[in-house]
Amino acid sequence: MTHLRGHDAAWREWRAAMAGSRMHHGWILSGPMGIGKAQFARAAAAELVAEPGIAQPPAQSHPDILIPEHPPANKEEEKKRDAGDPYETKRSIPIDEIRRIQHRLTTRPTLGSRRVVIIDPADDLEKNAVNALLKSLEEPPVGTFFLLVTHRIGRLLPTIRSRCRVLRFQPLDARDVDAVLADAAPQADAATRAAAIAAAGGSPGVALEFVEEDLGRVHAAMQAIVQHGDPDLTLRADLMAAFGQRPPRRRIVATLDLARSVLSGALRNSPPDRQARIIEAHAAIVTLAAQAPIYNFDPGMLAMEIGALLAQAAMPREASYR
Repeated sequence: MTHLRGHDAAWREWRAAMAGSRMHHGWILSGPMGIGKAQFARAAAAELVAEPGIAQPPAQSHPDILIPEHPPANKEEEKKRDAGDPYETKRSIPIDEIRRIQHRLTTRPTLGSRRVVIIDPADDLEKNAVNALLKSLEEPPVGTFFLLVTHRIGRLLPTIRSRCRVLRFQPLDARDVDAVLADAAPQADAATRAAAIAAAGGSPGVALEFVEEDLGRVHAAMQAIVQHGDPDLTLRADLMAAFGQRPPRRRIVATLDLARSVLSGALRNSPPDRQARIIEAHAAIVTLAAQAPIYNFDPGMLAMEIGALLAQAAMPREASYR
């Protein structure tokens, strides 16, 4: 029986539904980024399509588990993919990918009577792709189930949400995050793991990025700005230096995830007037994170903008330097 650390309640709800007489055809897996929803989706899909007495391949290569892809970002990245090299992908899942999946749905499942479509994440669907997906959710083929992984359920259309059952995921506790780090990043020493856990806000994904991207200095600079403000810009200069002059895309994304986590942590035990500033800064970081993979931001300017938003959360608006 498949087990993913920290999600016992979600498994109980999922398996109770599987054991029922009428399994809902559409599911939204909702919760913060990096807590294991995509892993859950693949493991749950593998259980759903399994047939007694029929050998089942892994979820990533199962013919009855369909996952639309983020295609290469451009022609140059497409050449890298074709050559077997690492490549950058588009941020959005285009309508062509959904149509490719829908074409597969016109045939019968390969190994059994059920098939699962995983959209990971559904937040990244282009507008036309969302409309195409809605048609499949309205009239799903017999034996077809949809698992929509989402980090921000409010971004999904109400018409999508109304056709799906929501399965909610909560951040993991520190012990579970530590166990994930011990398995996935055994090279990290105790001090690094402790810092990663503190920064992660219950997200093993953020904790792993913290270790892999060596974000200790970045985290220290962010915490200092949130706690003390930065009226003379010196802490923002520290953040820019820790960020690096030419950070790769992975480090940029990890840094933005870390900024969101730092703000989420600051929200706890803050007075109401400061909470409003933190929430506003968090929303701006979320917007910036959506824009960063699309626009070619200057790294130094991006680091300064992140620092400015963190400073906004620390100080009254009239004292914040933007």
